[in-house]
Amino acid sequence: MDRADQGMICIVAIFLNILNVVSGFTNQNDFKILNDFKNGLSNPELLKWPSNGNDPCGPPAWPHVFCSGGRVTQIQVQGMGLNGTLPQNLNQLDKLFNVGLQKNNFMGKLPTFSGLSNLQFAYLDNNNFDTIPSDFFDGLSSIRVLALDQNPFNASSGWSIPEELQDSAQLTNFSCSSCNIVGNLPDFFGKLPSLSVLKLSYNRLSGPIPATLGGSNLQILQLNDQDGGGMTGPIDVLGTMLGLVQVWLHGNQLTGSIPDNIGDLTSLRDLNLNGNHLVGLIPQGLADMSLVSLNLNNNMFMGPIPKFNTPNASFSSNSFCQPRPGDLCAPDVNALLDFLHGLNYPAKLASEWTGNDPCEGPWWGITCNAKGEVSVINLQKLNMNGTLSSSLVNLGSLLEIHLPGNNLHGPVPANLTQLKSLRLLDISNNNFDAPLPKFPNGVKVITNGNPQLSPGSPKGSSPPTGGPLPPSPSSSPLPGPPSDIPPSGDDKPPSSHSPPSPAGTPKSKSHTSPSPAGTLNSPSSKSSSGYNKIVIAAAAASVILALMVFLAFYCVKKKKNDERTTGIVVHPRDPSQPDDMVKITVSNESIVHPKTGSSLESKYSFGLDNAYMIEDGGLMISGQILCEVTDNFAKENELGRGGFGAVYKGVLQDGTQIAVKRMENGAISSKALDEFRAEIAVLSKVRHRHLVSLLGYSVEGNEKLLVYEYMPQGALSRHLFRWKSLNLQPLSWTRRLTIALDVARGVEYLHSLAHRSFIHRDLKSANILLDDAFRAKVADFGLVKLAPDRERSVATRLAGTFGYLAPEYAVTGKITTKVDVFSFGVVLLELLTGLVALDEQRSEENRYLAEWFWQIKSDKEKVIASIDPALDAKEDTYDSIFVMAELAGHCTARDPNHRPEMGHAVNVLSPLVEKWKPFQGEDEYSGINYNVPLPQMLKGWQEEETKDYTGSSQDSKGSIPARPAGFADSFTSTDAR
Repeated sequence: MDRADQGMICIVAIFLNILNVVSGFTNQNDFKILNDFKNGLSNPELLKWPSNGNDPCGPPAWPHVFCSGGRVTQIQVQGMGLNGTLPQNLNQLDKLFNVGLQKNNFMGKLPTFSGLSNLQFAYLDNNNFDTIPSDFFDGLSSIRVLALDQNPFNASSGWSIPEELQDSAQLTNFSCSSCNIVGNLPDFFGKLPSLSVLKLSYNRLSGPIPATLGGSNLQILQLNDQDGGGMTGPIDVLGTMLGLVQVWLHGNQLTGSIPDNIGDLTSLRDLNLNGNHLVGLIPQGLADMSLVSLNLNNNMFMGPIPKFNTPNASFSSNSFCQPRPGDLCAPDVNALLDFLHGLNYPAKLASEWTGNDPCEGPWWGITCNAKGEVSVINLQKLNMNGTLSSSLVNLGSLLEIHLPGNNLHGPVPANLTQLKSLRLLDISNNNFDAPLPKFPNGVKVITNGNPQLSPGSPKGSSPPTGGPLPPSPSSSPLPGPPSDIPPSGDDKPPSSHSPPSPAGTPKSKSHTSPSPAGTLNSPSSKSSSGYNKIVIAAAAASVILALMVFLAFYCVKKKKNDERTTGIVVHPRDPSQPDDMVKITVSNESIVHPKTGSSLESKYSFGLDNAYMIEDGGLMISGQILCEVTDNFAKENELGRGGFGAVYKGVLQDGTQIAVKRMENGAISSKALDEFRAEIAVLSKVRHRHLVSLLGYSVEGNEKLLVYEYMPQGALSRHLFRWKSLNLQPLSWTRRLTIALDVARGVEYLHSLAHRSFIHRDLKSANILLDDAFRAKVADFGLVKLAPDRERSVATRLAGTFGYLAPEYAVTGKITTKVDVFSFGVVLLELLTGLVALDEQRSEENRYLAEWFWQIKSDKEKVIASIDPALDAKEDTYDSIFVMAELAGHCTARDPNHRPEMGHAVNVLSPLVEKWKPFQGEDEYSGINYNVPLPQMLKGWQEEETKDYTGSSQDSKGSIPARPAGFADSFTSTDAR
């Protein structure tokens, strides 16, 4: 190569360098797409993008555009009033992380987002896009929030949510209200592990709520006001969706009744079922819930109106028997409604059976007699499904029951034979099970057309004399046995031989007994045999009766003893601090001490097999004591509620205050029981000044109780988010720093300082409790997981609270101690900002506190602007604020390997709280001169102690005994070393 060629190459290189400087650092394809974006608008001037600029990533960067490494990562133009179309190659911005296009007037075809594997947040709602591509959802593997609401996609034909969306395993929030979705709700929504918000209102959805949603982690479910008829089917699946906070199902055609286990949804605050076809009674569990809003209007709910615990509860336009809450239904109405429940509340009857008098209202199929009593039930050929309720026995005036031509199954209740006025039961052409109860002779029973009933089943019998139905020849009753002789135990005729008489007893002479008209006289031998059988049977019955009375008395007495002693509380005791326990005064009957008394087995022998023993337990008391000290768990003593149940304040006889966590009676799921046992297992093994101490627990039947030290100032969340409504003072910055350090120390102990490593899994401000000095302790250990290896992850079911969940845990279900570090970082952000971790009422950009903070954490001005206004932060606190903000950023890193250990958090926060300064002045404290040499100080102390010591002469040199009590005589000081 000659010098001329080399020179030409240098010139070209210089030209390319100059071109690179001129063109800036923005990827040229990204630059082209942004230009296409601007050119598609009719009002691009609103963007304030330079007309001759060719470097969107700057510096200076174009407004509303964010870059990293020369690639566009965010476009944020929400609410700017932009008009126009979007470039169809928008998905070539393959580094796009967050796009906010909402609340504009974009129109035309929505570009596909296929292949945007880095995209996590997409806000496209409140625009005018008329078409959505079929491949829009392909490859959105990282998407977390996707908002498409208020867009007229495919207005004429509608569109269905494609199955490709199920591959978006990290999706937490999907909203597409008013965007013309048709068809059934896809069942894969129940299989997305992180999905917590699903908003699909005002579409054209049909079909049932998928059963796969049962057990999901959804918190917000909005399926209301579907056009074209709406969704159908039952709502039973709601009873298993324990994380629900808000449920909107109004404006559909949902059927069935409210699930009885609706009360298990302890987080539920807003339930709207208005305008459906729901039937049945209101479950007591729903009435007892404290909701913010409850709407049951315009359904077919029946029975009494319960007294709701929700102040804002509405229930108009239903089929209740009484107009006022708390008023009971008439007995006949209760019997008929229970009968209707067995038939699964057929719509025709549910809409007609209203009011509190079946003889006055429009009770279709019900006929009454002149006394206003139900006499006939006539429900033929209605295709009803279900079973026949035994509650009909409560309609004592019932004459006829006509139920032919339905699909009823199961057994015919045996107690219907007790209806004394009944003369006709027609259950033909159904599917009842055998056997058929034996009705009195005067009742005509028609059973033909029931395959399970044997052909030989009685087709009927003549009615009583004077009855309105004439007896049919084929159904006249056969003569029964003589009325004065009980039937024998078998069908064999009596033997012609008399039983042998005892020795020395003359045989009875034959004679005949008077007989009722129409019966045959029996020989004397047969009468004697029958008489003997009666005597023997009576004697046996007397013995059996006496035994039954004795056993009943024994069981009642045993039950009383059980009730007195099965409920126990075991108080763990720290061997190193024997005085560190609550002193409880109880009656002698209730005290059982496992180390000092043998009366445990002799006097209190009942119920101990089911008692849980905690190592080093010192005192057991009756569970009745906890009931007494909480005033029978009075409402005014309730401190709060959670997934476990309620927590109550208790005051012992000596004035000691305790907190009693009570599992809801009769609603003990396996999950709740696991959490109960987990909390005992963990807190009986760990003790730390920043972990709430478990003082004991009680097990009594289905009721489980945990007893803790009382924390007077309650949860941290009260002082951060509700201090105004509770008339509290906001927390100062110094107190917030101290609380953060206290929590860090408590979690550090769980992770690395305890004898084993534990993972809390539900660290949040609601589980951080404060004492009177506002020192913090971590509480609620029901979800704690033992970490067998501090490095490896543990696979477990998803648990915890959204907003505090680490990303890797929400996606994979695997945990390390770093999931607690993430949650701790979110708590730090709450302390800094005064904002709750997740708030659906906030805008999409800052709904998730951790995600929003990551967008601003590198800008100190924005960090200062985000500080809780209640702090009134001054410049002298800014340095410590930045330190905590930086620590929160590290703790909430998406990659768990980038998060620090809790020991690091302690090291960072300690200097902010415990600033040590050198001491200036005399080195003397409490009258002691520390400038004196140490040997002289020791000599002086020994002399002082010798003067005051009153013990034996062998220990006169000091107050420390030569050999600790309980050690062998061979033990010497050498052994101690």
